[in-house]
This record gives sequence, C-alpha cells and structure tokens, in this order.
Amino acid sequence: MHPTIRRVFNAQQSGLILVILLLGAILTVFAGSHVDRMTGRSVNNFLNFHTLTQTATDASFFAIMAVGATMVIISGGIDLSVGSIYALAGTTMAMALRSWQFSNPFVTVLVALMLCLGIGLLCGLANGVMVVGLRVHPFIITLGMMWVFRGIAFVMSKAESILVPDALTSVVKTTFGSSSALYPLPMLVMIAVTALGAIYLSRTVMGRHIYAIGGNSEASRYSGLRLGRILIGVYALSGLTAGIAAFVGISYYGSATCGDATGYELYVIASAVVGGASLSGGKGSAINAMLGAVLIVLIRQAIRQLHFDQNYEWIIIGSAIVIAVVLDQLNTRLTAKRLAKG
Repeated sequence: MHPTIRRVFNAQQSGLILVILLLGAILTVFAGSHVDRMTGRSVNNFLNFHTLTQTATDASFFAIMAVGATMVIISGGIDLSVGSIYALAGTTMAMALRSWQFSNPFVTVLVALMLCLGIGLLCGLANGVMVVGLRVHPFIITLGMMWVFRGIAFVMSKAESILVPDALTSVVKTTFGSSSALYPLPMLVMIAVTALGAIYLSRTVMGRHIYAIGGNSEASRYSGLRLGRILIGVYALSGLTAGIAAFVGISYYGSATCGDATGYELYVIASAVVGGASLSGGKGSAINAMLGAVLIVLIRQAIRQLHFDQNYEWIIIGSAIVIAVVLDQLNTRLTAKRLAKG
C-alpha cells in the first residue's frame, strides 16, 4: 500500500470520517428530493449546499465548546459546566449591551465579544482553581458550578429573554455575498477554533504537557511539570471556548436567556467521547471532537429526515456514548495485551 494511503487510513479520525460518510450516504439515498423553485431542478433533500452548510452551522455551537472540553478530558478531568458558562456569558453580555446602548456597531460587537470571552475565561479559571486548590474530583466541582453559574444567570436576568443589538446578529448572520439565506460564519468560527486547538495540542509544548498529565500524572509530577498550573489553564481554555460559543450562538439567535444551552453538556461530552477522547485521560484530539459533533448532528438530522420518533434522539445519543466508551476500553485492553506479548 502506498505510504500516503496508509497514513490516511491509519489517521485517528479516519474511522469517524468513514462513519460520517456512511451516514451521509444513507441520508442521501432515503431523504428524498424536492424541486427547486428557482431552477426547476430536482434537488436531494440532504445532499445540497444549503443543507450541508446548515448542518455544519447547527454543529458549530457545541463543537466549539467540545474543543475546550476535550482538552479537559485529555488531562484526565471533566467539565460539566460548559452549558451554564454559555448561558451566564450570554445573558451578562445581553444585559450589559441593553444598559449601555452603544451607537457605534463596531464598539457594540467588540464589547460583546470581550464580555463573553472574559466571563467564559473567569468561569473556567474558577473551575480550575477549585479543582486544584480543593483537591476535589472535577466531576463534583463542575457539577456544582454548573448549577451556580446557571443560577447566577437566572437571578441576574430574572428569567427574561433579552434581545441583543442588531449589530451582533448582522455580523454573525453575514452571508458573504451569497444570495441564499445561508450564514456560514458559525461554521468558519468552528473550523478556526478546531484548527487552533489542534495546533495547540499537537504542535506546542503546553499541549504535549496536557497529554502527559492525562497519561500519567505521577510521572508528570516527578518529571517536573507544574500540574496545578497546567490544569488551571486547561479549565480556563474550556471556559474560553464556552464564551466563544456564547458570543456566536447568542448573536446568531438574537436573544439570550438563562436557559440557553441547557443539556449542551451531553452533546459536548458526547462529541469528545465519540471523537475518541478517553475519559481516563491521555487520549483525544480537537479535530475528532469537531467530527464527533458533526456526527451527532447528522444522527439528529437522520431521525428527523427519515421520520423516526424524535423522542428516541436522547436514547440514540446516549447509546453512542456508551458504545464509544466500551470500544475505547476494548482497544486499550487489546493494546495492553499486544504490548505484554511483545
């Protein structure tokens, strides 16, 4: 086999890509078609530019958070608070802009972005400091902070739905000159965040330290790595990506409430786990997290387009998490047996 082909098929994300292509082929065959009013041509209900772009857009809001959450999982931790950070950052940003009412659209967008990123970063730092300082399992810390952050958003907003300025919506919903009602900016942000996350994890010393801590924390400590500082940084990055997702998502939908992103924790963790991240730490990638998010959105879309009962959505996604974890454990055991025999 040619070396290039071998590298492609040995790549970590090749299995995910094959599953996505298979599911896409099934949807293409069974989704049916419709007649385009503009051209009069028959168009497949799934395999068309509009649907594919919208699918990527739907995945982007929790795929962005999945990149940061994957770094936490690689380090051996978990972050259940990302959806609540999203809600807190979004409601705070919307309330602040409603009070300040900037006349300059550029200033409005810049302040909104800085608020979302700043709040996301602070929430992530709070998680990291408590995980390291209190020496309590991150599941407990982030579970508690999930309720704290959403509770703060609830008290601040009084459960109101707060509209954001049109300047934000017009930026995130820019069509880049396209005549159709497509808004590819969330997808582009997802790709950019994924690329930066992949470079950080695979091409920087800090990224390699995250893998080292997740693989063997005691060996990392004895080798001189500052575990506390690295772990705090990992949770800070998770909060930061939640802030980015909040800016993009709130601006896209045009309003913010304390109930935004409820249940996103499942989708974010599912994206990371289905993407191959090991809950025991030391394994995972940003690209796989994004592909996992796309796969989950395709599953949701398949349920709708094939006219299955939508009540089964959570069952299917939950089953996908269990299967992914079981396969990961089997792969780990088989690898250990091969190494022992060697």
